[in-house]
Amino acid sequence: MVQLSSAAAAVGLAGCSNALTNSGESDSDPTGTSEGADHSGDEDGHGDGGDEHSDDGGDEHSDDGHDDDGHGAVGEPTATAAVEMITTDDGGTHFAPHVARVETGGTVTWTLESGSHNAAAYHPDNDQPQLVPDGAEPWDSGMISEHGATFEHTFETEGVYHYYCMPHESTGMIGSVIVGEPDAHGQPALEGPPADKPEAVREKITELNEMCNEALGHGHD
Repeated sequence: MVQLSSAAAAVGLAGCSNALTNSGESDSDPTGTSEGADHSGDEDGHGDGGDEHSDDGGDEHSDDGHDDDGHGAVGEPTATAAVEMITTDDGGTHFAPHVARVETGGTVTWTLESGSHNAAAYHPDNDQPQLVPDGAEPWDSGMISEHGATFEHTFETEGVYHYYCMPHESTGMIGSVIVGEPDAHGQPALEGPPADKPEAVREKITELNEMCNEALGHGHD
């Protein structure tokens, strides 16, 4: 009987010890859960940060979307290039992209997206100063008013070309075409805006010159 009582007491103590151990684990679990909640809050905070990053990224992307207005990096020469002629809802006008680039012998296609516009080279044949390479053929699309209508010009002479929309030149509707891999030095288009042009025209040509020089790997002189 004494032996049985001792054994029962031992079993009882073991059960009590296990119960205390389980209770300790249970106490630690809420602590872990609380830490997990805090960690989850950190993740939520990170999520907020992610949202902020996303917002920043969205804004940057939106600014890049503003590249649709013609700003943006100029790529490598390609066989063909497309340029849109645009009048915006607020009455602004522009070529998009501002600077197109094709291989020597490449073709640029202008498409009327909205409004009425033309695309004409800065060339004496168009009663304009020469802002195209020496010996280059000038072009003038004539006024285009039908949505989706196109005009094409093939560029046989390597170099930098500036062109304009006749009715909107004074508001800065001017664009450029880089043909091939020309040396930026000696390009009439990059020698500086004509002194007799309005300030808005001079500013736009200066902006285009900077874009073209950057595309050709030359600092603005």
